[in-house]
Amino acid sequence: MSEMHRATWADLPSLYRICFETAERTPTGSLLHQHPDLLGHVYVGPYLVREPDLCFVVADEAGVGGYLLGTADTRGFEDWAEAEWWPALRLRYPDRGGSTSDDELIRQIHAPVRAPESVVADFPAHLHIDLMPRLQGHGSGRALIDAVLAEFRGRDVPGVHLNVGAENHNAISFYQHLGFQQVEVGETSLYLGMRLS
Repeated sequence: MSEMHRATWADLPSLYRICFETAERTPTGSLLHQHPDLLGHVYVGPYLVREPDLCFVVADEAGVGGYLLGTADTRGFEDWAEAEWWPALRLRYPDRGGSTSDDELIRQIHAPVRAPESVVADFPAHLHIDLMPRLQGHGSGRALIDAVLAEFRGRDVPGVHLNVGAENHNAISFYQHLGFQQVEVGETSLYLGMRLS
């Protein structure tokens, strides 16, 4: 049986670990990333620092096995990260122009991709969710999304979006089942959105 709670600083190592362990793999199953903290620095840390009240975790008898991180204001989040989060990481991880998956993450630290205005205009909030396989298919993902959607609605946020890999058909089906609809197609990903008002 699993239970959900708001993320705390004590959860941070588990969240970084989950982000790393659920990352995309090579066709042979090897991890694409070698540096265990880079993914967390990009996709976990800034959310817990800036908006901890929009960060939730789900745990079972084996410990924390999933999370949902969100922001009610994507543009405000991006501006904050540019001023407060990325500068220290840019010093720690210089962009050496390499071609590994870790090098691509370092490039994101140095030149973060901003969400398209066409998406943010109607769907200003966004979320990011990761679940270990043991918690998938048992309602944990839906519970996490329901929790953050309630928070967004309580703040009168008109819409929320997420970005998902175009080849991640299971995730796309899951989000569409919850009411998300495709709003924009990127090079390798889709933006899905849900109106909240």
